[in-house]
Amino acid sequence: MSLLGALPARFRRERVLIIGCGDVGTRAARLLAPARRARVIALTSSPERVTALRQIGITPLQGDLDDARALRRLAGIATRVLHLAPPPSGETTDWRLDPRIRALVRALVQRSLPAALVYGSTSGVYGDAQGRWVSEATPARPMTPRAWRRVDAEATVHWLGRATGVRTTVLRIPGIYAPDRAGGTPRERLQRGTPVLRAEDDVYTNHIHADDLARACVLALWRGRTQRNVNVVDDTDLKMGDYFDFAADLYGLPRPQRIARDAAGDLLPLSLLSFMGESRRLRNDRMKHELRLRLRYPTVAQGLSLEAPERA
Repeated sequence: MSLLGALPARFRRERVLIIGCGDVGTRAARLLAPARRARVIALTSSPERVTALRQIGITPLQGDLDDARALRRLAGIATRVLHLAPPPSGETTDWRLDPRIRALVRALVQRSLPAALVYGSTSGVYGDAQGRWVSEATPARPMTPRAWRRVDAEATVHWLGRATGVRTTVLRIPGIYAPDRAGGTPRERLQRGTPVLRAEDDVYTNHIHADDLARACVLALWRGRTQRNVNVVDDTDLKMGDYFDFAADLYGLPRPQRIARDAAGDLLPLSLLSFMGESRRLRNDRMKHELRLRLRYPTVAQGLSLEAPERA
């Protein structure tokens, strides 16, 4: 019986290419490969990962998204594509653009096209909504270079759908967590004593368990609608400080210090400050109604509680 519910009979004949087969990609592959309903192919730039991928039933294809020869090898090999690789950092390109996804699309159109392409983006494309609820109809207002590159990638993906008929789905993904994911819980940050914003300055934060995200990726390959953006987020409604307070209580650790926003610049790294400068709450109606995903971990309280305090 499928872990994902009833899917079309032709599913058994599919070839799924995963680009960016890290933690989430591997979780998605594990939903596909063991049942042998699809041949799963993963592009990897790491020779060290080849054996590990084969051991879980994935066919590795060595290559790099910045290598034109590797991209040509991808043309026509898959009936469906799951793209989870990030854009380049931007140091050697126009910081607003993602040349990797553009090169991939150029390669894909050279031969038989996939039926569907699912692209893993970020909820950061919405920018700061000052705590308001946002849906997929909310216009993108990127505030960081990485968010701008994601907006460019989304536009390229949907261009492919309009120009060729490939069913393209963009998944807008917030913070990913899981107790069995490297750095996938707040424990290490709490142990470092990293402060959070005081209540009056705090921002809303959004989450998705890595297993639920992997399931959403697989479902989108078959159920995603044409040229659709989908927020993949759980039902948690928490500000960041409250999230860390909950985790501290769960792990039996001290709650983090609360500081004013004016003091944060002297105490926190720029990467963390950028997240504290954006506040929004994501609606997930489209994920539930169109992908028909039933969350296994509807809130972080349920997902984090699987990690027992004595593991510290």
